[in-house]
Amino acid sequence: MLSRDLLRDDPERVRQALALRNAEPALLDEWLRLDAERRTDLVEVEELKRQRNEASRAIGKVKQQGGDASAEIAAVGRMKERIEELEARLAALDPEMAAIELTLPNLPHASVPAGKDEAANRVERTVGTPRRFDFAPKAHWDLGPALGILDFERGAKVAGARFTAYFGAGARLERALINFMLDLHTREHGYTEVLPPFIVSRESLVGTGQLPKFEQDLFHLEGTNYYLAPTAEVPLTNLHRDETLDEERLPIRYVAYTPCFRSEAGSYGKDVRGLIRQHQFNKVELVHLTAQETSYDALAELTGNAEKVLQLLGLPYRVITLSTGDMGFGAAKTHDIEVWLPGQDAYREISSCSNCEDFQARRANLRYRPKEGGKTKLLHTLNGSGLAVGRTLVAVLENYQEEDGTIVIPEALRPWTGGLEKIVPSK
Repeated sequence: MLSRDLLRDDPERVRQALALRNAEPALLDEWLRLDAERRTDLVEVEELKRQRNEASRAIGKVKQQGGDASAEIAAVGRMKERIEELEARLAALDPEMAAIELTLPNLPHASVPAGKDEAANRVERTVGTPRRFDFAPKAHWDLGPALGILDFERGAKVAGARFTAYFGAGARLERALINFMLDLHTREHGYTEVLPPFIVSRESLVGTGQLPKFEQDLFHLEGTNYYLAPTAEVPLTNLHRDETLDEERLPIRYVAYTPCFRSEAGSYGKDVRGLIRQHQFNKVELVHLTAQETSYDALAELTGNAEKVLQLLGLPYRVITLSTGDMGFGAAKTHDIEVWLPGQDAYREISSCSNCEDFQARRANLRYRPKEGGKTKLLHTLNGSGLAVGRTLVAVLENYQEEDGTIVIPEALRPWTGGLEKIVPSK
């Protein structure tokens, strides 16, 4: 959420940023109108209260002298009615303004490339060379069923489209990837592992920015205040909601595995085959809570931690900086990591690492006390996949396939697969 001081004092900066984010400036105009009305009403209320106090003192003097104060009493009554009318309006204005504030996206960092969509994204680096195959590589939606480890039809039978059942070595590989990532981030990168709730409250989703704007993308548990978590970013960031932390505790770095649930309401007809866009998928998430001055160093660190997974697995990838028009709602800057998928002859997103600066912290009331004293400050929050597990499994299947359809397990992953070195067709 953007600060009211920014909206009020520098509306042109906000207007220009909204244009870069493909957001509707009319919402800002409406907010400014309501704010002007609110300030006018506040001035009138304070003036009427001053006049009422003076009139009340005058009435007291008239009565002490035995005079008739009926006219003054009537005037005070009219003032009281007007004050009550204005205060009722002020009480209604604040939630109207807050509702608009919750729908305005974050402002992009100055280093973010300007552009309307993904065409303006900037490639920062490409790591690894895609493998040259002596045969036509297959996509995972062909490899998995042929090996008997992925069953899209039975997943759909149980729950519907965009759900998948894993069998045998497929289930083992998914579990191995989760443990591999958690152990890497906790043992080598210094994260604290958390096992958070997989169901979150409406307040938590407002805190991280999924609500109220993206309600259609969520699975709501009917008749309750609860939703299935769309990402572990939500519970992890909200662990310290409404808290003020000492700066000495920072940075706080959490890692968590959770299943994630998304309705994919806006993606009809997109990525309908395979595991790329599912309603339920597993993810290992990284979250940082930092001081304001160090958050962009933390973004580089977080992105590097996610990259390390791909480096150890020997998977080619590239890092891109998203343009202003392609970034997520709450991000000030985002690095996407895209892994090479030979079966699709394309790089596909496997992690999105974002610095939200104080956007989420203002919504969730996340603060810290500076070491040097003074006023408390809003934390900066960051999040990123470390990694999306299903998409990592896709990358392993497609990059490590053999001509006979078997899959070689990357050497770095074998300690987590119980000695499994190759996936062969199940009997």
